[in-house]
This record gives sequence, structure tokens and C-alpha cells, in this order.
Amino acid sequence: MSFELNLQKNAKRLDKLVAGSFKDDAPADVRRYLYDPLAAYSANGGKRHRPLICELACGAVGGDTAKAASAAAAIEHFHTAALIHDDIADESTLRRGVPCMHLTQGEGLAINAGDLALSLVTGTVLDDDSLPDAIKIRTLKELVQMTTRTIEGQALDIGWARDGRFDLSIEDYLLMASHKTAYYSGGVPLAIGAIIGGGTEEQIDALRAFGMATGLAFQIQDDLLNLIGSKEATKKDYRSDITEGKRTLVVVHAIQHSEQSAELVTILASHTTQPTMLSIAVDIMQKANSIDFARDYAFGLVNNAKSNLAAALPASKSRDLLLSMADYFITRMN
Repeated sequence: MSFELNLQKNAKRLDKLVAGSFKDDAPADVRRYLYDPLAAYSANGGKRHRPLICELACGAVGGDTAKAASAAAAIEHFHTAALIHDDIADESTLRRGVPCMHLTQGEGLAINAGDLALSLVTGTVLDDDSLPDAIKIRTLKELVQMTTRTIEGQALDIGWARDGRFDLSIEDYLLMASHKTAYYSGGVPLAIGAIIGGGTEEQIDALRAFGMATGLAFQIQDDLLNLIGSKEATKKDYRSDITEGKRTLVVVHAIQHSEQSAELVTILASHTTQPTMLSIAVDIMQKANSIDFARDYAFGLVNNAKSNLAAALPASKSRDLLLSMADYFITRMN
């Protein structure tokens, strides 16, 4: 079974796993203003790859995947918090085809709901009586590091935008994207799964490295889909990265290599939503071979990561699904 099919097979189960953290016995107005909006937002949860790969890493080192359930849910709660807060910072309008929470509930309640989701990151693990205390502490340490690294990446992303910074190198982008996305979309979910599964330090390190590389490739593919994605991708605020002036790998490369870099910077700084201007920006990136560069970079990350993981772990269904995940990250069309 491919990773994509496995995602589809487990989607409803993972939805229930995440939903199990939300209180249904709180006072009516607390539910109305907090738990119900957060539960509704989380229910529109995308593909749930993060909790699934946490479980798969546990299985890949010979562990009981059921014991990774609370950590898997915790990582998804962090993802929810990050999206809610990110949409506010970026002044986004759509998330997964529907209006962002700060537009439907108001900015104050949206911030509050995101804060609750952050509290569930640690609370979900602390409340799991099936995990030994030593494993809980190590898992929580990983989650704190994940949170810190992601916030650091977000600070770079927001700070560059605030200061109108386009004088960035490829290395600058890779640092930002690794921190903002790869830690929580790949590296930490896999490391935590391996820790809970009783993996060796070598196996934990190998899975973490695999997750960091594939998580970065995942972000690069997201950047590409926003620019040139399929019809399905247009439901996700198509080309909004240009409107928001995002410093993606494609943009950084194009600014360095295009003869029209000044025009591209002007468009990015204008926050335009005009389809014609957005298309001009994409054309500039294509002429600079920046889209091909980013795609090739993502493929290189994945190919190296697959080779290293295959050598580090014994063959198993879980390991093979993780290898399939790497391909899925860079071939998905929405």
C-alpha cells in the first residue's frame, strides 16, 4: 500500500483521535466561544500526515503504534495552533477552502483558540497514563524544542516581510523553512515515534534526519503548488504567496538569477491580488528556471533521505510506508 492510500485509509481514525482531546462537558458559553470553534476548525484537518508518520516511526523500530497515539494527536494540535496564528499574522482569508477562523470568530477568539491548541500539545501527552514518566519527559522535551524551532522560523518569515527584506540567500531560506516547517512536519514526529517505540539512538537520529529532509521537501512542494498547482490547489488561496510577498525558495532563486528581479520585487512588495500581475510574477520565476530549481532541490532531498533511511532501518511495512511518504511529499498535486 502506498503512503497516500494509507493516509486515506486512516483519515477517519485520525480525525477521531484528534477530536478526543476536546472537552464536551464545559459550560455552554465556554464551548460556544472556545471548544466548539476549535473542534470545528480541527475537523477540517487536511490529510493528517503528521500523526500518521509518528505512528509509523513507532512501528518502524518495532514498537506498539497504539502507544504513540497521544503524541500523534499532540503534534496535530500544534499544527492547528500554528495555522490559526499564521493566518492572523499573514492576514489570510482562506484555509482549506473556508474562511479563516479570525474572520468567522474574530481575531481575539481565534488567538485564544490557538492558545488552547498549544496547551493541548503538552496536556495530551501528560494525560496519557500508558506512557512511562521517562518517556513522557523525553517526548515533552522534543515537543518544546519543536515549538521553539517553529516559532524561530516564523519570526524570520514575519520579520523579513515587515522589514521588506529581499536580500536573502538560498541558505537563509533553508534555515527559515527547516525551522518553520521541517521540525514539526517531519523531524520531530518521526523522532518521537521512534522514542516511544523503543528505538535505538541511531534509529531515532536516522528517522529525525529523514523527517527533516522530507519535511523541507514538503514545504518546497507546498510553495510550488501555490504557484503552479492543479485545479484542486486553487481552492487553497491560489498564488497567495505572491500577494503576501513570501520569501520562498523559488522567489529567492529568481531574485538572484532573473534579469527582471527588480520587477519581481516590486510585485511581491505591492501585495497585489490581480491575476495578471500574479501571472507575470510566475512567468518571471519560470524564465529564471527557479521553479525547476526548487523542484530539483526537493527531489534531491528526498532521494538522499530515502537511501539513508533504507540503510538505517530493517525492512518492514512501516519503513516502506515512510519511504513511500517521501515520494508522496514531492509528487502530490494538492
